[in-house]
Amino acid sequence: MSQTMKKKTNAGKKSVAAPDYRVKDLNLARLGRDEIRLAEQEMPGLMALRERYAGKKPLKGAKIAGSLHMTVQTAVLIETLADLGADVRWCSCNIFSTQDSAAAAVVVGRTESGGTVENPKGTPVFAWKGETLEEYWWCTEQTIQWPDGSGPNMILDDGGDLTLLVHKGVEFEKAGKVPNFNAKNDPEEWGVILDTIRNSIAENPKRFTEMAKAIKGVSEETTTGVHRLYEMQKAGKLLFPCINVNDSATKSKFDNLYGCRHSLVDGLNRATDVMLGGKVAVVCGYGDVGKGSAQSLRGQGCRVVITEIDPICALQACMEGYEVNTLDNMLEIADIFITATGNKDIITTDHMRRMKDKAIVANIGHFDNEIDMAGLAKDKNVRRHNIKPQYDEFVFGATPFAGKKRSTHSVLVLAEGRLMNLGCATGHPSFVMSASFTNQVMAQLDLYFNATGKPTLSGQKYEPGQVYILPKKLDEEVARLHLDKIGAKLTRLSKSQADYLGISQDGPYKADHYRY
Repeated sequence: MSQTMKKKTNAGKKSVAAPDYRVKDLNLARLGRDEIRLAEQEMPGLMALRERYAGKKPLKGAKIAGSLHMTVQTAVLIETLADLGADVRWCSCNIFSTQDSAAAAVVVGRTESGGTVENPKGTPVFAWKGETLEEYWWCTEQTIQWPDGSGPNMILDDGGDLTLLVHKGVEFEKAGKVPNFNAKNDPEEWGVILDTIRNSIAENPKRFTEMAKAIKGVSEETTTGVHRLYEMQKAGKLLFPCINVNDSATKSKFDNLYGCRHSLVDGLNRATDVMLGGKVAVVCGYGDVGKGSAQSLRGQGCRVVITEIDPICALQACMEGYEVNTLDNMLEIADIFITATGNKDIITTDHMRRMKDKAIVANIGHFDNEIDMAGLAKDKNVRRHNIKPQYDEFVFGATPFAGKKRSTHSVLVLAEGRLMNLGCATGHPSFVMSASFTNQVMAQLDLYFNATGKPTLSGQKYEPGQVYILPKKLDEEVARLHLDKIGAKLTRLSKSQADYLGISQDGPYKADHYRY
């Protein structure tokens, strides 16, 4: 059971107690506080921003709704935003990714706040590991609902769920109705989203419309969420300015690559305890996440095969010594399958029916539709057997495929097709997340400065309906903040060398079009 304080039940009515929250168990706060304290030592970028803005409260007046994996590292991000003056509410962006100790510690608050388990004084969090879809979207809705009935004026998103909820809420309020759910053709989660918006409109038919007017900007963490933003921008439906954090070099080339290199094997080992050396592993997709995943598996002695649609990525994989083949050719051969594409229907039920007995199937892309979990659930010839939390065996009966019959066999699926490194382990380590989250804080500062008429860190003006990337100067600053921690010493250009290259001695050192 999760714990919660008494809280409002109707939008627009005042809460009888604050802060409101819902987490697994506040008694985990002591463990969480120790974990956060140790993580802070590995997150020099965020700690540097706290020091830089100490006492200045540059985010005072910002009401930030955050939807991002509620981990120990995210706790350091949340408390950094609060240190900078923001009023923050938080939920996780994945039903399995919350670290319950971190969530409890954030709610109770830091030691200097005087918060206790009996009297929490931290930040409202609505997240626990193992939420249902209905609980997940309830938590998401609570995150955008302040105790006084108002909403956020800033969003920090990972995957775009908060942004989606607000935009669809505005769309359906304008239409005067919420469309019916088509159970045959629509994903199960879409029905839950529709119900969430339908219930909101019944209470307040202008809630999302008024909320959207107050929102000054969104910073988006991940590839899939950014893709959604660009689609809305192209369609002219994006309601506020957005910063694409994902494509900062110090995010995508570090979190996506080096983070996955660390956490993929961590998730596989914690879930399965299977020896990886000598196994044939297929990685679907060779973007930054796929590159990190392939390195992770090869480092354990796997024979790694890549599947790709992009000839450039395929050629990169070949030049790194990987075999590039099709999934169809590898189904009866490989022992491990990892999806890392950001697309849907990568591994279908029919694919899994053809795999080796006890093949391992996992996803390290963003959503759960890379692997056909809905198809597994609907197939009457497939039986699910839970081994432990976030580790399931799907048993296939003696059914025909490709003109043949095969005896009963099973595949092992991690984290119900969701992010296995967070569902089965604790995600990326603190140091690499410090780089990502330093970008997030800078993005929130820039959007808020823009909205309040202050000079932005980037010098950029942000307009509604547009998606922006933080400039190279800030990207380099994020990297610079992390070098001392690992003992790196930068070489400095002489004035004549800088003049020869036509750049400043202090950077930026690469053109905007440079690809790291």
